[in-house]
Amino acid sequence: MAGVSLEIRFLNALNMESKRGKVKISVLSSGSCGNCFYIENDKSAVLIDAGISCRQIMERLEIIKRTPEKIKGIFITHEHSDHIKGCDVFSRKFNIPVFSTRKTAESCFLSSNENLINTIKNNDTIKIGGMEIEAFSKSHSAAEPVSFSVSDKKKASIITDLGHSCTDVTDAISNSDFLCLESNYDSNMLDSGPYPHFLKQWIQSNSGHLSNLQAGLLLLEYSPKKLKNILLCHLSRENNTPNLALCTAKSLIKERFHFNPAVKAMSRGEMSGLIRV
Repeated sequence: MAGVSLEIRFLNALNMESKRGKVKISVLSSGSCGNCFYIENDKSAVLIDAGISCRQIMERLEIIKRTPEKIKGIFITHEHSDHIKGCDVFSRKFNIPVFSTRKTAESCFLSSNENLINTIKNNDTIKIGGMEIEAFSKSHSAAEPVSFSVSDKKKASIITDLGHSCTDVTDAISNSDFLCLESNYDSNMLDSGPYPHFLKQWIQSNSGHLSNLQAGLLLLEYSPKKLKNILLCHLSRENNTPNLALCTAKSLIKERFHFNPAVKAMSRGEMSGLIRV
């Protein structure tokens, strides 16, 4: 727990200059071990994905001094287990509605209480407690995957699990004040690593994951000047390191004049403290 506490202090310190936004975000977990993002305003909160167990979600909420009762919705990006593992138990235990696209809901088990499941479409915007949660499509090998932006005066976007960028993704980046962006693998590590050939091909495909270079180029080309904090997420344990992801992103971002956001690479399974957007 000591390491987590230090991380909370560090990430909160990054954002001391940004006091006006109502939205706060904490990465409860990111990576193939499980993905879960907590986002709140003064009134309520939502989860983007629930890919860790109910117990882990509760423990990590306690670390950031938040309670499950504030959470008014769970928004699922796609059906892979590292994004839905704790959804059923957590949603039922606290009677929290679950939102996903229709094909995602049909492709997995989200909740045994069907009354909690709500289907949404690409580009739908759901309003909860003063926050607007906008779904947008992306390219990934899933039934009907989406990512989400959450806004209340300022906008935070959570963009992971995509093989390449599209207009929806670049539009979200271009309008964000805060960004969690996938930086899954280093190409050299993947090429020389132990994964079988077919898996390497899928990871590098347009329906797989973003490399460090792809993520860095997106940041270089589409980041707005108002973007103050960037968290690089969903890093592969076998094919990446936080230092490689961070160095790649920073080496590209520095090509932009008068653009100096705080950038942090999240280790697999690492959580952050609450960061004000």
